Amino acid sequence: MNCQMQPKEIVKVPEPTLRRLPWYLSNVKLLKKKGERYVSSTQISKEINIDASQIAKDLSYVNISGRTRVGYEVDTLITVLENFLGFTNIHKAFLFGVGSLGGALLRDSGLTQFGLEIVAGFDINPALVGTTINGIPIYHTDEFEKKMQEYDVNIGVLTVPIEIAQRITDVMISGGIKAVWNFTPFRIRVPENIVVQNTSLYAHLAVMFNRLNFNNIK
Repeated sequence: MNCQMQPKEIVKVPEPTLRRLPWYLSNVKLLKKKGERYVSSTQISKEINIDASQIAKDLSYVNISGRTRVGYEVDTLITVLENFLGFTNIHKAFLFGVGSLGGALLRDSGLTQFGLEIVAGFDINPALVGTTINGIPIYHTDEFEKKMQEYDVNIGVLTVPIEIAQRITDVMISGGIKAVWNFTPFRIRVPENIVVQNTSLYAHLAVMFNRLNFNNIK
């Protein structure tokens, strides 16, 4: 059977699967650079140390099928995964808190490769307001609601100090933001219809340090 896209019932994909799919995409892109035309779940498994049966199960959520004993066509798999993950559609976002982390995200042009374009930053620092970083304008936070009328944005990136994280979140949501990418270690509270993705660097550091200490004591 040729590798092709099949009609598929819309099913809510488990979050662990969504977290693994970008790993498969990156791996398949590397294989393409090496000249591979087909890839199997077994090949991917050897590269990223995830069980082949788990990979096959994860890919079952994606609108694609493979050839028996050959695998998935590389170009088709890349296209389908990018579309499925939303990386081919540009989602515009506002960033709140242009500190060291916020500034780094504004300078990261690579985000657009994954479908996210930060179109403006917001801060209260007079030294930043009115300037641009990587061509992206910085506005005063008080201008947020006005700028929501000018830009087609529904995502907010949160990189503010923790003491104002909830207040800024409330401002974002009342202004029309539908999804928050939260980089603070503060667990923000939002209504049920708002999407939140927590990416606390400090939480990941805590896990890494704990595992490192545990391995050193063994």
